[in-house]
Amino acid sequence: MDDSFFIASFRSRQAVLRLEEVLRRSGVQTQIVSTPRAVAVGCGLSVRFDERDMEQVRRTAAQTGGGTLIGLYRVDHLGGRMHVTPAG
Repeated sequence: MDDSFFIASFRSRQAVLRLEEVLRRSGVQTQIVSTPRAVAVGCGLSVRFDERDMEQVRRTAAQTGGGTLIGLYRVDHLGGRMHVTPAG
């Protein structure tokens, strides 16, 4: 199955939970997921979101992340393989 989505990855679980809560309260569909191995640093959890919400996630992560944001990434599942790339 081919699938694409975006994640926000942090060094702190608390920052993941805070971002997810703030985004959910503002109407953004989110999900807490395991951070892919390709993002080799962090707390092991990330916030999954849709591309259409990228700017709101970017702004909110900067405000709520407490400086622990590692980055925003695009995750593509293509032909049974996972590809993770930074989301410029």
